[in-house]
Amino acid sequence: MPDASQFNIDRTHPGRWTVTFSNPPINMFVPATIVELGALIAELEADPSVKVVVFQSANPDFFIAHLDVGKAAAQPGVLDLWRDFVLRLSSTSVVSIAKIRGRARGIGNEFVLACDMRFASRQNALFGNPEVGVGLIPGGGALEWLPRLVGRSRALEFVLSADDFDADVAERYGWVNRALDDDKLDSFVETLVRRLASFDREVLAAAKTQINRFGTPTAAELKSSNDMIFPMLTWPSAQARRTKLAGIGYGVRSDFELNFGRYLPAFGPAND
Repeated sequence: MPDASQFNIDRTHPGRWTVTFSNPPINMFVPATIVELGALIAELEADPSVKVVVFQSANPDFFIAHLDVGKAAAQPGVLDLWRDFVLRLSSTSVVSIAKIRGRARGIGNEFVLACDMRFASRQNALFGNPEVGVGLIPGGGALEWLPRLVGRSRALEFVLSADDFDADVAERYGWVNRALDDDKLDSFVETLVRRLASFDREVLAAAKTQINRFGTPTAAELKSSNDMIFPMLTWPSAQARRTKLAGIGYGVRSDFELNFGRYLPAFGPAND
């Protein structure tokens, strides 16, 4: 595997990996992140000993902030790589668990949705897909995963409001498996991972494959949303809204990035 500077992989315990994401200052996804994830999933698939992988963040305030859309637009093929990663993660024999502290917005939320299970800090996790508020649609899988998990009406609430939602709401709506007090999150996930790692890999994989028949999007469905994103950047409404991101702390640690959802209504109509 090439040098994956944004991911630290702990293979200390038999049968399990812990992958910690770190891309300071706020864990933005850039094209290189997605390339590294492709290498990571290839290594994961090639290791016959691993049964469970846990994804976590080194930054307690940002699990994954969101995609750097400007950098991604300069490399439009990156969404094909992202779609390949998501499909492989959801179909691999390895059970994937997201342990979430901090903000998981945009592609960050779509990342955790693609994991098999999600457990979130009640005090320190926020979720959202803010794309509509900046003149776009979610293109990394939220439109495909959320209706399956939470139903049509709640998916519309999340996506169309472009707001932030705390872990208690996410749990109540079925967005995450459980919200746990922050001081209990690590021990809960650790206990679950040890339990899963004690079982036979082939049986875990067979059960996951059967359950996948009822809950995963197809490549064509994901591609449909992927293909809309970059053309939408040329729409006057999207350009007007994205212009309003300038100078308010986009992409750096700031009150805007900490409270993205709260700012979006203040952008006003595109022609305002």
